[in-house]
Amino acid sequence: QVQLVESGGGLVQTGGSLRLSCAASGRTVSSYVMGWFRQTPGKERQFVAAIVWSGGSTYYADSVKGRFTISTDNAKNTVNLQMNSLKPEDTAVYYCAASPIYPKMVVTSTRAYSYWGQGTQVTVSS
Repeated sequence: QVQLVESGGGLVQTGGSLRLSCAASGRTVSSYVMGWFRQTPGKERQFVAAIVWSGGSTYYADSVKGRFTISTDNAKNTVNLQMNSLKPEDTAVYYCAASPIYPKMVVTSTRAYSYWGQGTQVTVSS
């Protein structure tokens, strides 16, 4: 089992920045893919970004490309999401996800991930 705990959410004005962190525990995640998704009320959970822990390949949704950066901190066993130039449409609950990497894994799909955090609220005011 892998436990994921997100932190760093909050309220920020348009154009501001926030840094989300996801602490992983329970198993080594060096062979995992780590993802960030977000969800607003009444809508499906959407892909935001993902990173392959070993190797560092990154993936981004078009809506956040150039504004968000996903990274890992091996010493702290955390995955971070640096969010800059935030917009009101970025308002959502953000979830961290993890899965052992496997062939033909679709990193943008919620179905690809085995473990999820409890979510952290990000609110961007206009």
